Amino acid sequence: MRLHYYADTDSLYIDLADRTSTDSLEVSPGVVIDLDSDSRIVGIDIEDASKVVDLSCLEAEALPIG
Repeated sequence: MRLHYYADTDSLYIDLADRTSTDSLEVSPGVVIDLDSDSRIVGIDIEDASKVVDLSCLEAEALPIG
């Protein structure tokens, strides 16, 4: 998983999988889910991210990293 913040557009893209997006679905105003050809989520795009998400802190808990 990768997080990409674009300051020029104030958008945050959460890249969940290394698969090509073939469809998008806006699940709430400014939040778009990208789907692959099997309707699996590959990414999440958040517009006006600094107003929606606390970008000052990133924490991860209990990740199953081997």
